[in-house]
Amino acid sequence: MSTHAEHQFPTGCDLIVEKGVCTALFAFDIAYSINLDRAERAAASACDDAQRDVLRHTRKTPSWFGYRPAPLRTVRRGTPIRVGDHETDAVVTATLYDFGAISVAYTIPIMGDTATLKALSLALDGHAGLAADAGGHARSMMNLLGSAAARPSISPHSEDFVIFHVEKFTPSLNESVRASGPLALESWRRVLAAVLRAEASPLSQDEVDYTLSTLVSYGDSDAAIVDWNAAVLFGSDMEDVLAVLEFANVELLEMRLLDDELDRALERAHRATTAHAGVLFSRRGEARLRDIAALQVDSALLFEGVNNTLKMLGDQYLARVYKAAVGRFHLPDWDASILRKLGTLDSIYEKLNDRRATRRMEVLEWIIILLIAFEVAASWVWPAIWGTK
Repeated sequence: MSTHAEHQFPTGCDLIVEKGVCTALFAFDIAYSINLDRAERAAASACDDAQRDVLRHTRKTPSWFGYRPAPLRTVRRGTPIRVGDHETDAVVTATLYDFGAISVAYTIPIMGDTATLKALSLALDGHAGLAADAGGHARSMMNLLGSAAARPSISPHSEDFVIFHVEKFTPSLNESVRASGPLALESWRRVLAAVLRAEASPLSQDEVDYTLSTLVSYGDSDAAIVDWNAAVLFGSDMEDVLAVLEFANVELLEMRLLDDELDRALERAHRATTAHAGVLFSRRGEARLRDIAALQVDSALLFEGVNNTLKMLGDQYLARVYKAAVGRFHLPDWDASILRKLGTLDSIYEKLNDRRATRRMEVLEWIIILLIAFEVAASWVWPAIWGTK
């Protein structure tokens, strides 16, 4: 530990991790949707393990609480990757969601003091090797799924998140609670904030307070702190919390991709509105309208599918953890942006459709006028012609 760290945190007050694991998550979009039942059959022969993931309900929770539908969690063989002074395990967990997303997870055993956690956090930040390897596993799973994946295509962007799960440590959280009251992590605040932010330089007191303001605790022996880049969990039986945070990271990716897709759709719709009326009335204009309508439906279905996968109303503790992650990821802002763009796209579609309908009516009116004029002219011309004969 550095001299500055020793000055801030005397050895007797430092957090010593005796047993823990760091989980590095990478989320990708690999399809429009995935049939998880067929995916489970496809993965059974190629993965070491494949099963539908359920929350364990380690607290009092209604039986109906959980995923709708349950994602498919698979275990694949991987290659250990060096991350600073640590190395990932030789297995990789890939979790598939029905709305077309996959989350690739790497685990790293951790032991040591807070300086060890901080060094690992810095090493994980922007680790190109892990990101590339995760992309390879995502692409491999996409190819493995075959017909179980509708419109397979891997996203050019991913979303990463790191979770430090400290299961056994000294001094224990119970001892710290009795010694310092509700703010049990006071003596570790600055270094934990640095771990969460993957920040090498010292943070201001204001930034430390903000970073740690999401602390959620169910009992005296557990705690969860969630930030936008990482989370730190203390205690045992935290699998449900990890699963909720993993889903929130996947949700952030899907909202980002959907928002980008809607931006491109609005650009295409804008070009359609500024096109010549003849183009809009042509087959090409009709194809543009069909594309806009199809994108509206696809976007709305994806938005609803992502937001309705995890039912959080039954477990107040997990709901608080999820709310902390949602706030840090700014998911309400993404939701508002997507809904606004869906509304704008719907308005543009209606205007374009109205223009086409108006154009049709104008053409029909002119046809009727010409037919009437032809009949009137014929009633004068034809008798005159026949009369001369």
